[in-house]
Amino acid sequence: MATTILTGPQHAPFSGQAPKGLVVALHGYGSNGDDLISLAPYWEKLLPDVQFSSPNAPTQLAGFGAMYQWFPIESMDPVHLAKGVMNAAPLLEAFLAAEMARFGVTKAQTALVGFSQGTMMALQVGLASKEPYAGILGYSGALVGNPDLASKPPVLLVHGDQDDVVPLAASQMAQRFLSSAGLDARLHVSPRAGHTIAMDGLQLGGAFLARVLKGV
Repeated sequence: MATTILTGPQHAPFSGQAPKGLVVALHGYGSNGDDLISLAPYWEKLLPDVQFSSPNAPTQLAGFGAMYQWFPIESMDPVHLAKGVMNAAPLLEAFLAAEMARFGVTKAQTALVGFSQGTMMALQVGLASKEPYAGILGYSGALVGNPDLASKPPVLLVHGDQDDVVPLAASQMAQRFLSSAGLDARLHVSPRAGHTIAMDGLQLGGAFLARVLKGV
């Protein structure tokens, strides 16, 4: 695991110029970077000078081809999930450091986006960073374990009210915890939406990223 180097699809700035910012999108369990990089065309005009990267998680699901996981989900037990995000965090941190160096941007010019298990990873790594990221956008996910709030970036959580994979209550609890800790943490509930990114969430997410990356 220690020698694994994450790779995945890229989406260059819409402006055609050198990147002034970076959005790293983290897919969910059993998916891949191609899934989340597909968000870039929806947001690129709002973020014309931003590079998008979406790494594949470190391990493939056996027998399922290009389907990856950040960590095995043998149960939804909080202790198991917390151990999983902690074990996978160093690989993601290494990828982020390499991407920022590659494109010449800082954490203040980098936003993290996650879906489901990817949101768990984005929150873990983003909140544990002593130097704050520009923001964290999390879809249909959860805050697991007891993260070290080393920094307090703005956070937007989006969750469908009919999600039968990760319950809405997970984002509600995360939002309350982060707000009580002094973060600008907001929650949008997508009506009649399941475990997916609905159009309202897509639009709000783009506006959030444009706000937190407005200086790039």
